[in-house]
Amino acid sequence: MADQKLLEVRKRFEHEAMPHIDALMRTARRMTKSELDAEDLVQETMLKSYRFFDKFEEGTNCKAWLFKVMTNIFINNYRSKAKAPQSLTFDDVDDGFLYGQLAKNKVISDPETEFFSKILDEDVRTAIGDLPEDFRIVVMLSFLEGFSYQEIADITGLQIGTVKSRLHRGRKLLQKALWDYAIRSGFIKEPQK
Repeated sequence: MADQKLLEVRKRFEHEAMPHIDALMRTARRMTKSELDAEDLVQETMLKSYRFFDKFEEGTNCKAWLFKVMTNIFINNYRSKAKAPQSLTFDDVDDGFLYGQLAKNKVISDPETEFFSKILDEDVRTAIGDLPEDFRIVVMLSFLEGFSYQEIADITGLQIGTVKSRLHRGRKLLQKALWDYAIRSGFIKEPQK
């Protein structure tokens, strides 16, 4: 009887959790900035998730639950290994200047989506990876994994207002970091002086 129940849990885990392993790995690489650490993080996430799969409520968002487990592991185990937080002044980053330039050059209903859908290559990955950790996690969960504000709040254990604030600041930092890239790649034209 116990073997049958264990088999059912294993099948359910394989069906609901395993399809998200690639998304977990993508995000783990960006969180840890190391292939080996990312593999360790995902492995630890899957082991812990399997061990506590009886706590997962069937019919809810398994991907979000897995990301919450992974984020908690990362915060608890990997944060101390990361370099000291960067000191930033947000007055240096002007709201919407990259989006404004994109909108001037062509009609775009959603410049953010347009921009990121076209240029998710190494420069963008690097820019996202270089964000301070608190912003990087929220940006990755939103831009790259498509989680809603509420899902990100649930995953990270943050208040929804904090998620919105960090996402806003993360966007501003990315705008500034990607300005030169956008000009080099021809997505926008440099203003004439």
